[in-house]
Amino acid sequence: MKQVTAKKDPNTSIDEREALKKMWQIRIFEETLQELFDAGELYGTMHLCIGQEATAVGGASLLNESDWIVSTHRNHGHCIAKGTDIRSMFAEMLGKKTGTNEGKGGSMHIADLAVGNLGSNGIVGAGFPIAAGAALSAQMQGTKQVVLCYAGDGATNEGSFHEALNLASIWQLPVIYFIENNQYGMSSSIEQMVNIEKLSERGKSYGIEGVTIDGNDLSVVSNTVSKAVKKARNGGGPTLIEALTYRHKGHSKSDKLKYRSEDECRQWQEHNDPILRLEKKLLQHNEITSKEIRQLEQSTRQEMADLVASVKLDDEPTKADLWTHVYAEEKI
Repeated sequence: MKQVTAKKDPNTSIDEREALKKMWQIRIFEETLQELFDAGELYGTMHLCIGQEATAVGGASLLNESDWIVSTHRNHGHCIAKGTDIRSMFAEMLGKKTGTNEGKGGSMHIADLAVGNLGSNGIVGAGFPIAAGAALSAQMQGTKQVVLCYAGDGATNEGSFHEALNLASIWQLPVIYFIENNQYGMSSSIEQMVNIEKLSERGKSYGIEGVTIDGNDLSVVSNTVSKAVKKARNGGGPTLIEALTYRHKGHSKSDKLKYRSEDECRQWQEHNDPILRLEKKLLQHNEITSKEIRQLEQSTRQEMADLVASVKLDDEPTKADLWTHVYAEEKI
C-alpha cells in the first residue's frame, strides 16, 4: 500500500486517514453482526448505527483515554471509537466468557472502564443523569476529565434530559450532551414529535450553548466536539450538540422500515453517506488513492472475519458464572 502522509484538519486534532479506518471498522463490524444474526448465530436484539459513523468517530475518538463516554442502545460505533477492544465486543455479542461483560450483557450493555467507556444503556434517556453524575465527580475531584454523553433524538423528550441539563447548567459541569438526530425515534419522525426547528434550541432554556451541525461531515463533527471538549475541560461548562445524521438500517433487527420511503433511504445512502463523503474529500486532496480505499475495506473485512472465527472457539459462561457480578464484593 502506498504510504501517504496523513494531514490533519487545521481546526482539529483528528487524523482523517485514521478516522476513515475506524469508520470502516465500525461499519464492517456491524455488517458482520447482521450476517451472524441472519445465520442464526447471534441471539437477542441489536441496534445498528450504519450511516452514523462520523458522529461516533468525530466525537469519542477526540477524547483522552481518561475521559468518559456514556452510550445508548445504538452503541457499537461509540465503543469502538473510544477504544473498546473489537474482539471482546464480538465475544460479548456471541455470549462468550471473553466478552466485555463476560457474555452476560449483550449488545446494549457493553462497557469498558479501562478506556473510559462507562457503558451503554437500553433505557432511553438514562445516560443523561449518569453523565451528569460522572461530570460532577470529575469536577469535585479536579481531574479535568470530560464526559461525552451520546443520545438519540427521541431521548430529548424524556424528563431525564431536562433534569440533567438543568443540573449540568447550574453546576457548570464538564459534560457534552451529543444528540444523534437520525430523523426517527423508532418509527416516529422527529418532526412529528417536537414543535421546534432544532433540538439544540432546548439548551437555551437552561443557559447552555446549543449548536446543530451536519453529523455526516467528520470535519464538522470533530471541530465542534473539539471546541466543546476544550471549553468543558477549562471550566466553561456544558454544551448541547445536535448532529443531523441518518441510520441506514431499521431501529432494531426486527424493523420492517415501513414508515419511511425507499427514495428517502436511497438519497441518504447515495449522497450523504459519511464514509463516502470522507473518502471523496481525501481523494480530492490526494491524501489517499482509490486502490488504498479498497485495500482498507478488504483488509478490514478479513480482520473482522478472523476475529469472529477466533471468538467462536472461546469458552461460554458456566452455570456457576450466573452468580458472579450480582453483588459487590465485600471489602474487609
